[in-house]
Amino acid sequence: MTGTLGGRLLSLVRRPMRAWRHSLLFRTVAIAAGATTLAIVIATVWATLAIQSDLFNARKDQILADTKRAVDFTQSAVYRQTAPTDRAAVQQMRNSMTSNLATASSTELILGLPIRGASTSDAPASFTLYGSQLVESMLTDGLREQVRSRPETQWYQSIALPGEDGRPVPAIVVGQQLEMPNVGVYEVYLAYPLNDVAETVRFVQGALWVMGAALVVIVGGIVWLVMRSVATPVAGVSRASARLAAGDLAARLDVVGENELATLALAFNRMADSLESQIRELAELSLVQQRFVSDVSHELRTPLTTIRLAAGVLYGDREEFDPVTARSAELLYDQVGRFEVLLADLLEISRYDAGSVELSLEEISMSDVTEQVAESLRQVAWEHDTELRFTGAVGDDVIPLDPRRVRRILRNLVGNAIEHGERHPIEITVAQNETAVSVGVRDRGLGMRPEHASRVFDRFWRADPSRKRTLGGSGLGLAIALGDAKLHGGTIEVWSELGVGTHFVVTLPRGEHDEIDPPIRTVPPEQIEAADGSAAGSPTRETLVVRHEPEEDA
Repeated sequence: MTGTLGGRLLSLVRRPMRAWRHSLLFRTVAIAAGATTLAIVIATVWATLAIQSDLFNARKDQILADTKRAVDFTQSAVYRQTAPTDRAAVQQMRNSMTSNLATASSTELILGLPIRGASTSDAPASFTLYGSQLVESMLTDGLREQVRSRPETQWYQSIALPGEDGRPVPAIVVGQQLEMPNVGVYEVYLAYPLNDVAETVRFVQGALWVMGAALVVIVGGIVWLVMRSVATPVAGVSRASARLAAGDLAARLDVVGENELATLALAFNRMADSLESQIRELAELSLVQQRFVSDVSHELRTPLTTIRLAAGVLYGDREEFDPVTARSAELLYDQVGRFEVLLADLLEISRYDAGSVELSLEEISMSDVTEQVAESLRQVAWEHDTELRFTGAVGDDVIPLDPRRVRRILRNLVGNAIEHGERHPIEITVAQNETAVSVGVRDRGLGMRPEHASRVFDRFWRADPSRKRTLGGSGLGLAIALGDAKLHGGTIEVWSELGVGTHFVVTLPRGEHDEIDPPIRTVPPEQIEAADGSAAGSPTRETLVVRHEPEEDA
């Protein structure tokens, strides 16, 4: 239950994050709403504080004026009365003072305290209006000290009065001196609750928050409508572009109106028309070229067979010819053989281009196939004074493969290694893991520059055109090898460094839809080992790893 709830919460968090990454409309509305909310919060807080300050100052000025008027009125009334000579007269004057203060002011929270040293022993201890909640403990020593020491000035302070519901009520208390002739001087305090100010502030603040929330919704709605009118056509362009990139040449946009978005749609449609026209032209040209190569190759087979037979006869009788004619017969025989190889490779390439190549899969051990290829080339390696070192896989390396095509891949790689290995030993390693089987062919010969290594699979490309092929070849071997690997759903990687050597790795998957995790990786020669043997690393400086992944149409 807890896991399910956690999963739901995680899903709720991920949805807006996904929308933020993938939706321009959501992101724009979120930014606009967030910015508007921040601005409204700042404006509301500032307005609330400003209104509260203005209301407080206005109310304070009113309270000070009210207190001064009440104290002046009371003091004048006291001076008009006869000075008291006994306690009864003192009590009567005190009561009169309290009544006058309550009558002349707008509050009933009144407290009077005699000032010691300025009052006689007959002065009443204090006076207050009946029911007043203002008590001496609410007054600070600082306020009382100022009132006692400066009789000509009013002093005020903010205090909290107990409310009916137990919550404190903000109030202002004003202190001033009041003289009772022949009796003494009193410090008089009048407190004024600020309920009306607090209610006004709460009302204004609530109204501002409601208006702010409504404004956020309105602004968000407006931004959503505006962005929708822009984002919808942009999303249409994105979808049409994706369709066009996926090969749907009929993808077009509807042109509505005459604004900038309509101009964009019109330009997109023109671009799509141009691309479709050019792609169709290129496809037709490619088809013509494929047919031409295929037809020429087929047409050449018959005369080439005849030439081959004639060349064979001449080559067999070359000892009866003079030296020049005998050498010519040998050259003719060799070149006809190369021509046959080139013709076969051209036919194979034309099949790849036409998409008519099919695999004949068998469950075979990659180590067995690789060892057979190595044994078939040992004589060639011996003639080039080169040692072939073969290491089979540890564990099960039986996978579905087309033996003829895999042998052709390996013959190409091992043959190239023999030709360019500069008589250094060539290591042929097979390794396997749960997802794939790899064959690595490493030499320590000439090597290649990075810009050359990136082009080794191009058709008819040679790193050094002046270098003679000692093992023949048509210049299409690696291109065909790459095609064979892709047909199996596999890859070919190459690492090379000038003067250090080259390492080719062919990796084929165990299953049709398996993700490939190569058990052998292309790294510098001193680190190249099978995955179960160990070393792994990354190319050093001035090295290059070229990885050819299988294409979707392979």
